[in-house]
Amino acid sequence: MSTADTHWFIRARLKTRQLLLLVAMEEEGNIHGAAQVLNMTQPAASKLLKDLEDMLEVRLFDRLPRGVRPTWYGETMIRHARMALASLSQAHEEIDALKAGRFGSVAIGTITAPAITLLPDAVAQVKAAHPSLRVGLQVETSDVLIDRLTQGKLDMVVGRLFARHDKSDLRYEALVEEPIAAVVRPGHPLMEHASLKLADLAQYGWIVPPTGSVLRHRFELMFHEDGLASPSDLIETTALLFMTKMLGQSDLIGVVASDVALYYQEHGLVAIVPVELPCKMDAFGLITRTDRLLAPAAQVMLKAIKAVAHDVYGTVLAVDEAE
Repeated sequence: MSTADTHWFIRARLKTRQLLLLVAMEEEGNIHGAAQVLNMTQPAASKLLKDLEDMLEVRLFDRLPRGVRPTWYGETMIRHARMALASLSQAHEEIDALKAGRFGSVAIGTITAPAITLLPDAVAQVKAAHPSLRVGLQVETSDVLIDRLTQGKLDMVVGRLFARHDKSDLRYEALVEEPIAAVVRPGHPLMEHASLKLADLAQYGWIVPPTGSVLRHRFELMFHEDGLASPSDLIETTALLFMTKMLGQSDLIGVVASDVALYYQEHGLVAIVPVELPCKMDAFGLITRTDRLLAPAAQVMLKAIKAVAHDVYGTVLAVDEAE
């Protein structure tokens, strides 16, 4: 018996439209809307779903008074359907790129600090060697990036893994811990002092990350541990452009990663307050998936990121022969 004969999806004659239907039903919330999206009749969509459920011998969706909801079995199939469809789309894009004489494309996700310190040099190295390679870069929170990585929308992420993340199909290679700095506008009254204590900053308003973020929790914790009340005059945002604009026209204090603070200080937009904050973020690292192979373009980018990480952070990461 050949290996192919053992695959359940071959025996079930799994159709691509069944995968599309699963994803569409989750997004639309009902089979009627999913059928319309896929330009098929509702009876045809119902038959595709029933055939798949019969083969798997499980119910993939609970039928509700208004629409449907994926069961645990359904959520599993939907997750893998998304990955399979994303992989097929990627294969088509790679073939089109090769036919057009291009090297391919790579999609990278990153949190803010490495977007400033790590990725520019890595991307520059890759583009110098392969001008036709298309690079997509998304700057977001780690939660958003991990979600996009698992959906196959990103090839790799430079970010953090937390306990809440499903790590079963992820590879994490730590890069560096991330200290935090307080920043203000140039000429701020606090900059008249050579050194300060946390208590000297408590009376000011702050621009901080939203409630629920790790940095916000540790920001509040450092005041409590110093016997101080946590500041109540707060603006919550992760938008750095807004933060720098607000700092420039007020006496507010912002809290950001030290690398980000240094970058904006070098450009004259902020000044780093001379105070040691007993607060830092967990290490961020390079995150890839173990359940799918990287395309040649992504392998080139991964190798460049690891090389630049050594130059910038002094971190040595193993380089696979495939890279």
